[in-house]
Amino acid sequence: MSELVKKIAVIGLGYVGLPIALEFARKMQVIGFDIKEERINMLKNKKDPSNELESEAFEGCDILFTHKKEDLRNANFFIVAVPTPIDNHNMPDLNPLFSASKTVAEVLKKGDYVVYESTVYPGCTEEDCVPLLEKISGLKYIKDFKVGFSPERINPGDKEHTLTKIKKVVSGCDSESLEIISKIYQRIIVAGVHEAESIKVAEAAKIIENTQRDINIAFMNELSMIFNKMNINTFDVLKAAGTKWNFLKFSPGLVGGHCIGVDPYYLTYKAQNLGHHARIINAGRAINDDMGAYIAKQLIRLIIAADVNIKTSNVLVMGVTFKENVTDIRNSKVVDIVRELQSFMINVDVVDYMASASEVEHEYNIKTIPAPNKKYDAIIVAVAHDEYKKLTEKEFQSMCNGKGILIDLKGLYSHQIEGMTYWSL
Repeated sequence: MSELVKKIAVIGLGYVGLPIALEFARKMQVIGFDIKEERINMLKNKKDPSNELESEAFEGCDILFTHKKEDLRNANFFIVAVPTPIDNHNMPDLNPLFSASKTVAEVLKKGDYVVYESTVYPGCTEEDCVPLLEKISGLKYIKDFKVGFSPERINPGDKEHTLTKIKKVVSGCDSESLEIISKIYQRIIVAGVHEAESIKVAEAAKIIENTQRDINIAFMNELSMIFNKMNINTFDVLKAAGTKWNFLKFSPGLVGGHCIGVDPYYLTYKAQNLGHHARIINAGRAINDDMGAYIAKQLIRLIIAADVNIKTSNVLVMGVTFKENVTDIRNSKVVDIVRELQSFMINVDVVDYMASASEVEHEYNIKTIPAPNKKYDAIIVAVAHDEYKKLTEKEFQSMCNGKGILIDLKGLYSHQIEGMTYWSL
């Protein structure tokens, strides 16, 4: 195996590609490729642009960081780990994947391997990517080069379930490629690998992992809406129900980010092309996509009930990243809350010590502030960052006009608030 695979190239050095590249670079020579020269310069200085890895993670690694295609010619095992987002119409945007495939195809040689890690709908690798590789390289699939699919399973911000500790699903275009790809990943994955029966099976396995979570969270969100009408605390209900051994422990909340809030649309897109309307998946997506507006409207009702003039009211939103304890703001659903409130002429301030102010402004045209700078009629704790968990009712009240309203999306302060108007999902 070591003679067959001499050098690995990882295409795309984001929160998925970088950890893979560094892990392999502790075992063999690696080329880390990204189209963004600024990102490459940061990596050369042992700085992770995603803020997931410390500088120590770069130590002891035999890796060349580059944005030059020519450098890829020295590799014979390519791993593609680029984003697969959706567009404004919730349709798959495969441009980054196609661009990466074209880059690989331009340097592809006989005997090379290409493994895709980007989340896609079943069939995408062989039906959409392979033809590009063949057309541009002039080589024949399986005869001249082999392809596999090994879906990423990295959970941003999770320091426990890291890359090497998560079982890796691997697949290949034939038995020989499956054996080689499996052995390559076994070099770095301590948890071991699962050899899927086909590339399509591996693609499908990944897409349903996040779709399953999306549907379950949607169910929790719908329960939250029902229990809100009954004046029942949802988190109290879940705590009680969770005492049964086989109860699935999901919680209501915003579903953003670049996985759970995106991947189901790839599956519904493929289903629609096959003439099937994915009713449960689409219903779950509709519920989760509407949660920002729902939360904003609940707050507006509370503001009106407090006899506060909506147009002169001030609301503080704490947290704008897509999940707790990460800097990533992509597909953050907190933005939906902010925009819904602003549509009612409410003045909204946003703070988040984890997020880059310039990135938030560039991505969403929302200006964050370094710290609360006025008295607020309501506060929304939207993201469960560690620093926010430490806040007390007294501290919240010090930022509020009069009694104040606290919206607690994660149930962090359940049964701890006595003097303020309190609402949670």
